[in-house]
Amino acid sequence: MTPLLVALGAAIGAPSRYIVAHFLDRRLPWGTLAVNLIGSFVLGLLAGEAVSGSSMALLGTGFCGGLTTYSSFAVQAVDRGPRLGSTYVVLTIAGCLALAALGYQVG
Repeated sequence: MTPLLVALGAAIGAPSRYIVAHFLDRRLPWGTLAVNLIGSFVLGLLAGEAVSGSSMALLGTGFCGGLTTYSSFAVQAVDRGPRLGSTYVVLTIAGCLALAALGYQVG
């Protein structure tokens, strides 16, 4: 049952990421940044609430895993060159850590 819950969550998260990135990615990949920030907050919230089992499989592993993306983040950072890419990396990492911590505290 758990693999099906992960697949179901990812089936919602991955298309959501595509739609957000399609509309927001420009000179800076605002869409990728947005989904990574949102996913970090939601996963922090789930961890703060001590969600486990089927709910974590569906929402944490499936939805957040499908919504967020490290590979696109890495490629987009390199594509922007040293200066803009470094800004994007710092903004993403600091923001994701801060929102994960905020979600954990809220939870």
